[in-house]
Amino acid sequence: MRTENLLIELGTEELPPKALKNLGESFASQFQAALEQAELPFSSVSWFAAPRRLAVYVTELAEGQQDKVVEKRGPAVSAAFDAEGNPTKAALGWARGNGIDVADAERLVTDKGEWLLHKANVPGQPVSALLESLLNQAIGKLPIPKPMRWGNYNTQFIRPVHTLAVLYGSEVVNLTALGLASGRVIQGHRFHGEPTFELDHADNYATKLEAHYVIADFQARSDKVRESLEANAKSLGLNADFNDELLEEIASLVEWPVVLTASFDKAFLDVPKEALIYTMKDDQKYVPLLDDNGELSNTFLFVSNIESEDPSQVISGNEKVIRPRLADAEFFFNSDKKSSLESRLESLSSVLFQKQLGTLKDKSDRIATLAGFIAGKIGANDALAHRAGLLSKTDLMTNMVMEFPDVQGVMGMYYAEHDGEEPQVARALYEQYMPRFAGDDLPTSDIAASVSLADKLDTLVGIFGIGQLPKGDKDPFALRRAAIGVLRIIVEKNLKLDLEDLVAKAAEVYGDKLTNDACQSQVVDFVLGRFVALLQDQGISMDVILSVSARRPTKPSDYAARIAAVSAFRDLEQAEALAAANKRVANILAKQDSPVSTDISPSLLQEAPEKALYDALKAVEGDIAQSASQGNYQAVLTALATLREEIDAFFDNVMVMADDIEIRQNRLALLALLRQLFLTTADISQLAKA
Repeated sequence: MRTENLLIELGTEELPPKALKNLGESFASQFQAALEQAELPFSSVSWFAAPRRLAVYVTELAEGQQDKVVEKRGPAVSAAFDAEGNPTKAALGWARGNGIDVADAERLVTDKGEWLLHKANVPGQPVSALLESLLNQAIGKLPIPKPMRWGNYNTQFIRPVHTLAVLYGSEVVNLTALGLASGRVIQGHRFHGEPTFELDHADNYATKLEAHYVIADFQARSDKVRESLEANAKSLGLNADFNDELLEEIASLVEWPVVLTASFDKAFLDVPKEALIYTMKDDQKYVPLLDDNGELSNTFLFVSNIESEDPSQVISGNEKVIRPRLADAEFFFNSDKKSSLESRLESLSSVLFQKQLGTLKDKSDRIATLAGFIAGKIGANDALAHRAGLLSKTDLMTNMVMEFPDVQGVMGMYYAEHDGEEPQVARALYEQYMPRFAGDDLPTSDIAASVSLADKLDTLVGIFGIGQLPKGDKDPFALRRAAIGVLRIIVEKNLKLDLEDLVAKAAEVYGDKLTNDACQSQVVDFVLGRFVALLQDQGISMDVILSVSARRPTKPSDYAARIAAVSAFRDLEQAEALAAANKRVANILAKQDSPVSTDISPSLLQEAPEKALYDALKAVEGDIAQSASQGNYQAVLTALATLREEIDAFFDNVMVMADDIEIRQNRLALLALLRQLFLTTADISQLAKA
């Protein structure tokens, strides 16, 4: 069967830059799914996306579907004919629907009975007859939250669509989509070259567009922007400050990227660099330049969508645009410094944190109390932690943060330094929001860690305390992120903190505001649940996680130590046999009518293997208790691993459920002690294969 490459392009008005990449990827994936559903053979599907176009490119697309035979089962033979052998109404209706006589039907015989059967030959449809439906199906499934109408059209899309090009090789496939008839007309660059041109062949799409000043391939355009930014920065002896998110947004704004260098007045560098960087990146999509020490330069880069004959004019225009934004930041900074953070405390009373939980002033007071409590637990200065907690939200009331919300925390640090606050307090105001996202840095000091933990725990306990638990993907207060932040701080800084103590204190600080009686246990379980997800993301085996979580350790650093110990134990030669033995012990003890004591009478030990196991257990019992008290769970499990021979010999040679009740209870007590020692670290029976 003949194959050709297919090109479909929607020529649009400027598409939303933050949605462009997702639209391109979705267009390709949805169209590929439609092709597969239609059983149209093809080799690959790729996509193009630029500010004024979305396109898919399909290689080696068959010119039509394969013919196929479809089996259509009819009624059972027993229901298809009456007693005289005449066709019933059911059989006649089925045959009529298939365009045959009952006599023409075949028989399908299975072990469950016999049915009428018709094998219909279904000819494949040509691609030209299928494409319109497939294209409209794919367009209808694009992620467009707010579709719009334009002109006199009744159709809707994310932006007005002006051209629709559909080429199968060099042939136009006639179809209609989004109110447009297909053709071979392609939009060029808005300012360079011809406004439109005709595409001769699907394979020439990218090269023809590039000749008209459009790099249609999103990744190629992004790479060009990245390389140009880095090359320009290097030529200046500086480093371009951008991430993938900013790069993608810039690439989504231009079709013919040209990187230019501009500058602003050095006087603006007296403003904290974070505020300047924020307004350059977020407001203008400019790329700041930093020296090797991370200090901001007054030179910056921007990406133009035109190749100007007089670049100085473009540069001058962008310098004029950035100046008032930087001037605003300078004004806000100088204005804010006239009032101390402490003087803004009362103004927090005018901002609601949550209707049932009070204002930001109430939250600040709670954070201060809880931060001081946590600092005391970890040997940090509780007075400084209390002070940092009290001032933690005051920068939200400054002009700078109201104008540039993303600089909250960092501006608090600068203003605290200006006010003469202790350096640790100032730093804590910045680091209170850490970690902000997966992989983000943690607070550097114990004071900052105390404030960060207090803030997150206050939110967790408060929201759970009024019964607004996260449901599904709805988490308006980012409680999952807060829980992971709590865990990362405690574990990675190895803080000896117990979640139950922290949650109880946070609930106590709320007083009578909380209405959910189950709040404390729910918060602890929620945070521990996040720990399971966090450990899975780190590649920890699920059976290891289950073995530790079965013990419900509520000290995160202790939980992590147990995970590390069990992971190491799992790789030992003895692990599988010991896990199986633990499972056997657990099953035996679970069948008893009442809890089994660990009080063992040596005089009732009769068999040599049970005496040997008793002696071995007593030999390691003291060391295990000491190692466990020090959190050295690896030593605990290493000691228990030495018992394999005694445990195997016991089960091979000793009848636990002896007829003599005293002997039976004594042997059960021996197993209970064995189980208890293993449970010091984890439920090792969870490692046993089912």
